[in-house]
Amino acid sequence: MRARVVVALMAKEDAAEFVAAAAASRRLHAQWVSPPLTVAAYRAKLKHMQAPDHFGFTIRRLDTGALAGYAEITNIVRGMFLSGYLGYYAFSGHECRGFMTDGLKQVTRYGFSKLGLHRLEANIQPENQPSIALVRACGFRQEGYSPRYLKIWGQWRDHERWAILADG
Repeated sequence: MRARVVVALMAKEDAAEFVAAAAASRRLHAQWVSPPLTVAAYRAKLKHMQAPDHFGFTIRRLDTGALAGYAEITNIVRGMFLSGYLGYYAFSGHECRGFMTDGLKQVTRYGFSKLGLHRLEANIQPENQPSIALVRACGFRQEGYSPRYLKIWGQWRDHERWAILADG
């Protein structure tokens, strides 16, 4: 199947469009994520997303060039572990249409081929069924359950642990 998106490292030139897409997606993101909603917040995120430990990616539709989503590989641990955490979100109007599946598959390949990682892990709140369906479609397998794993919007939230390995 031909790619429908292009994935690129986030750049300062994306700031205004990214913030506008995030603002338009507030209802979609609601309880799950909190993307930057100002140019200053975007710049701070861009500054944080620096090699060798953190990589942020824009996901754009090939047909229109529109910003469809965002993904990141963070907290990379090298040495014997060779692992990182995958985070992501779609922007309104682009969810549930396959753009994020294509984008996450590309980001996963980048993590394994360009970064030399062995494992990527995604932690997802159990109620976020669309997100679980997305990682499942990308080949991730559920490994476990972590009670009160991450503090989101001021509350400790349970998460399911999903992972994919470079060698399947």
